[in-house]
Amino acid sequence: MQKVLTAEQMREVDRLTTERYGIPSILLMENAAHAVARVITEKLGGSVKGKSILVLCGKGNNGGDGAALARILQLADAQVEIILFGKIEDTDGDARINFDVAKGIIDWVREFESREEWDEWFYQSWQDWAVVVDAVFGTGLNRPVDIWLGNIIRHINVANEAKREFVGERIAISLDVPSGLNSDLPDIIGEVFQADATVTFTVPKPANVLSPASSFNGEIFVTNIGSPYTLVSEFESQMFCSELDDARNWLIDTDFEYDSYKNKRGHSLIIAGSESYSGAAVLCGNSAMRSGVGLVTIATPQSSKDSVASRVLPEVMIRRVAETASGSIDETAFDGLTDLLTKADSVAIGSGLSLDESTKRFVEKVIENRRQPTIVDADALTLLSPFEGAMQKPAREQGRSSQRSDHALADTRASGPDVDDEPPLILTPHEGEFMRLLGTTDKDAIKDRVAAVREFSQKHNVILVLKGERVLIGEPGGKVVVNPTGNSGLGKAGNGDTLTGILAGFVAQAVKFNIDIFETVVAAVYVAGMAGDVAEQKYGKRVMTASDVRECLTDVFEKLAGN
Repeated sequence: MQKVLTAEQMREVDRLTTERYGIPSILLMENAAHAVARVITEKLGGSVKGKSILVLCGKGNNGGDGAALARILQLADAQVEIILFGKIEDTDGDARINFDVAKGIIDWVREFESREEWDEWFYQSWQDWAVVVDAVFGTGLNRPVDIWLGNIIRHINVANEAKREFVGERIAISLDVPSGLNSDLPDIIGEVFQADATVTFTVPKPANVLSPASSFNGEIFVTNIGSPYTLVSEFESQMFCSELDDARNWLIDTDFEYDSYKNKRGHSLIIAGSESYSGAAVLCGNSAMRSGVGLVTIATPQSSKDSVASRVLPEVMIRRVAETASGSIDETAFDGLTDLLTKADSVAIGSGLSLDESTKRFVEKVIENRRQPTIVDADALTLLSPFEGAMQKPAREQGRSSQRSDHALADTRASGPDVDDEPPLILTPHEGEFMRLLGTTDKDAIKDRVAAVREFSQKHNVILVLKGERVLIGEPGGKVVVNPTGNSGLGKAGNGDTLTGILAGFVAQAVKFNIDIFETVVAAVYVAGMAGDVAEQKYGKRVMTASDVRECLTDVFEKLAGN
């Protein structure tokens, strides 16, 4: 997991890098420029030779990064133009040095201070750039851009999109943070440069990872430009962004060995379905089975058993249980499941249960008497709303995952919870369900999603997975992890059930391998989002289904193994 820092914290990291370690600030700027050049070169297939590249610069350090980048690309035989929104004589420090050097190497360095100057040049230019680089503001912006410059940013976005649609490919690259965003906020404060990729330096910033601002970043590349990680670890932050290594390391820790067999891989119990919603149980059970777990059992009402059995993977076991008059699970079913509730390594409850008082009492019994980590989703969340947390012990009794330092969370693989800890409760609401859990209809209550997730997780001593454009994962110690994978094609029926199944399978394996449950949830959400991204590539957002996402787990596991 990568720590997320604010703009002010990053300025301190840069300052201390120079003050404490003697690394000149201009070298950090040079390293940043080389990092972006590498990304551009990779995006262009391995060479920038002969490629036309436009670099848009501001007067500050972000513009200095852009000027250094332009020089590097020019020396690699690209055809580079620099547009500076301002005058070189108004720049200073490291930025001034890089502009002066670039001006001696690059033929086309233009200075604009108005929309009229931009238009006069733009409409007479060839506009054939393969890459447009945004190095205008970076992390220094805390207000909407000036109107004339905002109009130019909008103009660039439209031109870039038209180029892609009617002529050919064009790549838009932002340095650190797309210009127009306040790097500390998820909100849009004015016109914003739309990037296909953003190269951010040292660590991500909130606007890189939190929606809706994150939608302007495109693909994120986090690059080390020379600041020692020990400096980053000194700054307190309770926000992290999950990354590929979180999933890859988890898979390594749960890899199949020569003596692996079903009982060593974990057993997931899925309590799901009703007469009207048997498909939810199928989706949940099938995705759990694909996760690598050893055994999966679906407990479902008697009236839905045949429907579930006829569509579920043959490897998944079915247990029918007592039902209410409406075809949902009855309270009395608890006694008939005590053997499975004792033996299972994880329990997932809620998908397609439907709503009635007897089912509510059943759900409460399962949670109150749980002996293993339990995932609560869908109808079970509604049945428990508003959530008062009466079924949880105080946070101080939670496992080690809530007590670990930022550095430990980011850099180590912890063992599982202590044997005397309350088994973790994992809630997986979408925003509507979260508001019901909070007992409110006021959307302002979750306007700051990070704060809302943190407060709820701490107050109720739960792991909270808040679904949405960027899934947020909170834990009782106050840490919130932003998941960067997934896309809007996942916002269709059944994908919540698929995620619940993946979580159930991963958690059961974590119990068997003694792996931290919070880190396991982070890895599972990352993998599920990756599967959604693969499904988008294969089928497109309009066509992809939850079943497609489940089947794309195969591609994800292969990719992670290959990396």
